[in-house]
Amino acid sequence: MNTEPAWMADVVFDEQGLIPAIAQDAQSGQILMVAWMNREALAETAATARAVYWSRSRQRLWRKGEESGHVQAVHDLRLDCDGDVILLKVHQEGGIACHTGRASCFFRRLEGPVDSAAWVTVDPVLKDPEQIYK
Repeated sequence: MNTEPAWMADVVFDEQGLIPAIAQDAQSGQILMVAWMNREALAETAATARAVYWSRSRQRLWRKGEESGHVQAVHDLRLDCDGDVILLKVHQEGGIACHTGRASCFFRRLEGPVDSAAWVTVDPVLKDPEQIYK
């Protein structure tokens, strides 16, 4: 007997059983991070309204904020038109989504002429990662 919710059938996971998940600030619209979800992470996220991802490096579920305290409360869960990307509109506890201590993981911007362009860090560290992850 399948206990998976019917809505899960519309979700297209890749060959590793994963789907990219974009976390977006529900108020400002700022993209905070991109991570991966498997079926279990997506189901738990939907059930608890707290962001849960699949950590590819640790090969286990990663409940956002479990170490840092920077939990993501999910306000809206969306599926793209092809069914292969999840969008989470979240409230980011503590205002820090990135392990570098910044609000967003997208803190570098490409600047300069194309032939000599460079990635420039444009967003400040809000909290030293040494103080976040002990």
